[in-house]
Amino acid sequence: MKIAVIGAGVMGLTAAHVCALRGAEVHLYERRPQIGRGCSWYAGGMLALWCEMESAEPLIGELGLESIAYWRMHFPHVVEKGSLVVAPPRDVSELKRFAHRTSHYEWIAREKMAELEPDLASRFETALYFGEEAHLDPRETLDLLRAKLVIDYGAIFHTDTLLSPENAEGDFVLDCRGYEARDVLPDLRGVKGEMLILRTTEVTLSRPVRLLHPRIPVYIVPRADHHFMVGATMIESGDRTRFSARSMVELLNAAYAVHPAFGEAEIVEMGTDVRPAFADNLPRIRRDGRILRLNGLYRHGYLGAPALARRAADIVFDGAVFPEVER
Repeated sequence: MKIAVIGAGVMGLTAAHVCALRGAEVHLYERRPQIGRGCSWYAGGMLALWCEMESAEPLIGELGLESIAYWRMHFPHVVEKGSLVVAPPRDVSELKRFAHRTSHYEWIAREKMAELEPDLASRFETALYFGEEAHLDPRETLDLLRAKLVIDYGAIFHTDTLLSPENAEGDFVLDCRGYEARDVLPDLRGVKGEMLILRTTEVTLSRPVRLLHPRIPVYIVPRADHHFMVGATMIESGDRTRFSARSMVELLNAAYAVHPAFGEAEIVEMGTDVRPAFADNLPRIRRDGRILRLNGLYRHGYLGAPALARRAADIVFDGAVFPEVER
């Protein structure tokens, strides 16, 4: 079976991988010169399922459990150190509210904090530790996915290629264009995310740290070579071209609140892009003849894409039906 995948972000790459696992001949088409340079590139890469359930629908939990199992099975570089949720002393009530809406956590005091993240022990008296969560580096993951598809399964990539799903050749076409698919998905909206990458040798973190913030969920994710990803905003906008001064101030203030040494960090990169979302912030698979449109991952790209990809493959190969996402 020949399958064409349009769009090579995390949704397109995982869809291609799952179909290749089932023996499909896969062609991927990406309008950019390089793969994965959309909103997937600017993600935090947190597999923070239990934290996300503070505000997400139960479906995200179902998809997230399956997706985390996928990453752990196929990508051994997943970091299994959990995550922390902290709040300034004046906002401890917010931490309690967060705990009330989540599960699979442990309240920890300063002594335990000193074991997990010594650099934060003097900053926070208490925190929530989600020990079953994990994280990965999105950019490394996207590159590994491409290599796996080419080397292990002979997938063919067509980069710098603008191709309409209706004109793609294949027994099935998987439209994974994200926000670009609003031409055929008029109810799709854009949610802009902005992020920073900072570099400092004055702070050491082993796991993502989420700071409860009055306006946006701010998190800091450690990456290689003393780099830290700080993000991300959630702004109702389809404008992916500008990084606002307000967002810059809020993200830097949040990083400083976690540790003052971030005030002297080097700003290595500023990034922004638009996440695709439907009104209820839940993903969809929509059938249009031989075309399946996989979209609406919102801010749950790495938590949702593998599970949505598996459902798409089951539709293609087995004629399955999934009412929870086919809406």
